[in-house]
Amino acid sequence: MPHVEMLRFVSSGTEATMSAIRVARAFTGRDSILKFDGCYHGHADSFLVRAGSGVATLGLPNSPGVPDQLASLTLTAPFNDLDETRKLATSSKGGLAAIIVEPVVGNSGFIPPEKGFLDGLRQIADETGALLVFDEVMTGFRIAPSGAREMFGVTADMTTLGKVIGGGLPAAAYGGSREIMEQVAPAGPVYQAGTLSGNPLAMAAGYATLTALTPELHRRIAAKTARLAGELEKIASRASVPFSAGAAGSMWGFFFHEGPVRNFDDAKKSDVALFRKFFHAALERGVYLAPSAFEAGFVSAAHGDREIDETLERLEDAMRIACA
Repeated sequence: MPHVEMLRFVSSGTEATMSAIRVARAFTGRDSILKFDGCYHGHADSFLVRAGSGVATLGLPNSPGVPDQLASLTLTAPFNDLDETRKLATSSKGGLAAIIVEPVVGNSGFIPPEKGFLDGLRQIADETGALLVFDEVMTGFRIAPSGAREMFGVTADMTTLGKVIGGGLPAAAYGGSREIMEQVAPAGPVYQAGTLSGNPLAMAAGYATLTALTPELHRRIAAKTARLAGELEKIASRASVPFSAGAAGSMWGFFFHEGPVRNFDDAKKSDVALFRKFFHAALERGVYLAPSAFEAGFVSAAHGDREIDETLERLEDAMRIACA
């Protein structure tokens, strides 16, 4: 990720996104941020406004404990809606400090950006003076070896990373251009520190993971992921069930919805009750899917052709039981 000229290690995705927004506010001298409905950026106060992930699963649209004054500084737009995004960005009193987005939504189910959406965000950020922040805690090194920049050709001002860079141990990071990141102490006035940030154990595990994740290995995993999603759509079609699935790199997901699913409102129209039946039928057959209709899944290097074939066989049986 050559656009990340400087970075700071932290221990969790929440710390990474929270810190990135703090830097964006300091760099721009503005307070308001814009996020997208159903995108989850951790549990910092600024982000628990119309968030996805567990918030969506548990039916908690906003969180008690977040002051109204702070929540009012977070604007929300529907994902894949450039018109509404532009309207909010240009009408924001005092301007936006940042537009933060999951390049591929994974926290309200798997929702890819429509063609031109991320380019449009880049343009809106440039026009309004806001920083564009890609939250790649979920997509980083998963949708492509170089993340969203490689897959979509759009470069963010700041990038947040987590999960995969720790090789299973607690690690995350935020970074961007040298000009922006030199706002962070000790180079600049924005304070951030953590006793466990960049601890040697997590760094060693992350380095080993990213070294092993060669472009060739990434291509093999991506091909298996695409086959899993595609074959699952065929299984649903044979069962005459409204269904849509998709994949990007090693990231994939599905909805019991005929599609297309463009945003969180569309996702909420999917058949959650049928998902529950399908989830439990799959679990009884040894396939552990994410226990939420609003969560993406991932395929790893440990999943070979035999595992994919066996998974599809068991999921076809689970689909039959769920639809009975």
